[in-house]
Amino acid sequence: MTKFKPLLIALVLVLSLSVALVGCSSNTAQPTPAPAANSLTGSATAVGSSALQPLAEKAAEMFMAKNKDARVQVQGGGSGTGLTQVAQGGCDIGNSDVFAAEKLPADQAGTLVDHKVCVVGFATVVNPEVKVDNLTGQQLIDIFTGKIKNWKEVGGQDLSIVILNRPASSGTRATFKKYALNGAEEAAGQALTEESSGAIKKALTDTKGSISYLALSYVDSAVKTLKYDGVEPTVANITSGKYPIWSYEHMYTKGEAKGVAKAFIEYMMSSDFTSTITQMGYIPNSDMKVSRDK
Repeated sequence: MTKFKPLLIALVLVLSLSVALVGCSSNTAQPTPAPAANSLTGSATAVGSSALQPLAEKAAEMFMAKNKDARVQVQGGGSGTGLTQVAQGGCDIGNSDVFAAEKLPADQAGTLVDHKVCVVGFATVVNPEVKVDNLTGQQLIDIFTGKIKNWKEVGGQDLSIVILNRPASSGTRATFKKYALNGAEEAAGQALTEESSGAIKKALTDTKGSISYLALSYVDSAVKTLKYDGVEPTVANITSGKYPIWSYEHMYTKGEAKGVAKAFIEYMMSSDFTSTITQMGYIPNSDMKVSRDK
């Protein structure tokens, strides 16, 4: 037995070394990569509100930077166009300043799902040379219905009033008519019509005595904002309910949102995008102390 002892010891050492090498090999081997997450692919088109368009375009830019294989195209055209397009299947998202039921027949509106992504205020705006700072609700009604035709009638200079309107399909126009003009019908044939908020802004700067309305996201030093019944169109006055001319910005889908459209809407409503909403002149829903259901 003694003569086999060295052989037995050598065998044990060889087996131990083999086990050690196997263990070392398993410890230094590269881990198996986790399956790659499915990246978001596909495209979505959002059409409608020009008031929401700047924010939606910025959101699309940021969203696509995060999702390299997804595409989002944003177009204007007005809220009525966006709602009609999405109801007919012509786009994935219909952007609107108004509730769908205000623009569409009940059977079409009933097929749409509402996603309120933020709030926007609207201001009465005039050419900077107009020497008026405030208009009452009744004065606004009288101007837009054609009863008041000169700025001197409301404390300004002797200068003819030029009304600049958006088309009937415009959600901005519908919001202003509802909350600033108390639903009064504007004077037919007494206003110039511009197709977009951007065009309204340019026309205001080029036309003496002009008056119109714009989302606060479009307002800067190129135009002059007026108080409404003595209340300034500020975020603080909107969120508290003191200033009434505001609306939700809706993104409607036909049925529940899916794919890229769903992901894009969720991104716009996420905490990652909240600061951009504020920076661009819109208001996060969470800041509102008042609400509207229609």
